[in-house]
Amino acid sequence: MPRFALLIDYDGTPFAGWQAQADQPSVQGAIEAALARLDPGFAQGARIAAAGRTDAGVHATGQVAHADLLRDWDPFRLSEALNWHLKPAPVAILSAARVPDDFHARFSAHERRYTFRLVARRAPVTHDRGRVWQVQNPLDLDAMRTGAAHLLGLHDFTTFRSTMCQSKSPVKTLDEIRIEEIAIPQGREYRFHLRARSFLHNQVRSIVGTLERVGAGAWPADRVAEALAARDRAACGPVCPPQGLYLTGVGYDPAPFPG
Repeated sequence: MPRFALLIDYDGTPFAGWQAQADQPSVQGAIEAALARLDPGFAQGARIAAAGRTDAGVHATGQVAHADLLRDWDPFRLSEALNWHLKPAPVAILSAARVPDDFHARFSAHERRYTFRLVARRAPVTHDRGRVWQVQNPLDLDAMRTGAAHLLGLHDFTTFRSTMCQSKSPVKTLDEIRIEEIAIPQGREYRFHLRARSFLHNQVRSIVGTLERVGAGAWPADRVAEALAARDRAACGPVCPPQGLYLTGVGYDPAPFPG
């Protein structure tokens, strides 16, 4: 059975998350329904596997999944056919690639990249409604960067881990956390870029929510280090809402997709 990797872009707004559910729409369910129109294996209930299971309302510009098909497709024709059958769902296959049988979208990944978008302005967002988290007042970029620096490296991230997290260990290495500030009409947008081999459930949203408190002046930057050292979920700042979060990329060696 030929194995294909799929590079996937989606708006998570109408979905109850990535994972297929019997009674709610999911990104996985939409893609598997499209595959069922193309491949008898999926018509009989075959499943795809993804690099990460995004929560309800979370978006992706670089999700990766793999599928084992009974038919050997030209990768470009496969992506085109899937995009046709995915209409009108806000899901797109950016690229498809034939991969070795031992490639696994989740277990072969050596890094994952997320971006969180936060808009600070008084007027409501319009074009980005449902795609950013909005606060009303500008944030202190330097203070947030100082607070974020405490989180880099290998740590026990219990404080920034959901109580429902199923990971065997709270110890993770955060390789990068970069914050940029962008001018927008009558406001500012802050983009938080995080990179690690893997993340705990709600880790990114917990970190961004905590750093927002630093930027707003409610927390001193050093309190981030104290919260991390506490290894206590109660020491975390507020968990920010899902709609500003994007899975932007998954790293593999070698990369499965051209370009």
